[in-house]
This record gives sequence, C-alpha cells and structure tokens, in this order.
Amino acid sequence: MSQITDTHPTPAERLDCHTAQFEISRPQPRTAVVAAHGELDAANCAGFVEYAMLHAADTDRMVIDLSGLTFFATAGFTALHALNVQCVAEDIHWVLVPSPAVDRLLRICDPDSVLPICTDVAAALTAVHNDPPRLLQLVPETS
Repeated sequence: MSQITDTHPTPAERLDCHTAQFEISRPQPRTAVVAAHGELDAANCAGFVEYAMLHAADTDRMVIDLSGLTFFATAGFTALHALNVQCVAEDIHWVLVPSPAVDRLLRICDPDSVLPICTDVAAALTAVHNDPPRLLQLVPETS
C-alpha cells in the first residue's frame, strides 16, 4: 500500500511518514536532493522510495541524503536497491549520503560498495554532476 497521497509535492515539501520525515529540494535544475530524517524501517521504506521518485520525469541527478537517520533497518537496504533499479530505468545518476546508522548496515550488506556513496551533500552534488554513472556490468557465464 502506498503511503504517499500527494503525487505532486512542491520543492522542499516535507512529508511525515511513520517515524521518518522526508524532504525534497532542487538546488539546481533537473537535480533533486531527497532527505530522510528519523527512522527508516519496514513501515516506511517503500514510501521513501516512492517519495524519492515522485519527480523522476524532471530529474537527471539525485542525491539521497540519509545523514539525518538515527535508525536504518535491513528493509532500508532493500529499498536502496529498489531505488537504484528505478534510477537506472529512469536514467537518473544518483549518490547516497549515509548517516552512521546507514553506514553501519552498508558495511555488512554492501561490503563491495556497489551503491554510490559520498560523505556529504556538497560532495554528492559534485559527484552526480561530474562523475559518469557507475553501471553494473554483467559478467558472462563461463562454460
């Protein structure tokens, strides 16, 4: 079930979703910074991904700012992969800014650092505008 009722939020709109608050801002044209504060868990992860992708048609670059999270459940990791898949499908270059709680889980669940990560929003904005997108490469099966 969808947690998002307004499909056209204004820039910098804030949405309360269970134990988290989501915000979106547009510091540059076609660039979105989507932030989450509080706790991201199974009750609100799908809502966060949906919220992040609300303006996908108007976005080429996205920074997912999770630096304000105090709790990040394993469902959040699944949500990040869902977000990654959707960004690839929409041709959106994205970068993640983790909090210590997110970083702790990523060290366990993403030891190969597949997800694109930056230390802060400023570095993430630079990365999404300067670095070419990291694409997952399929490895051919050996006989």
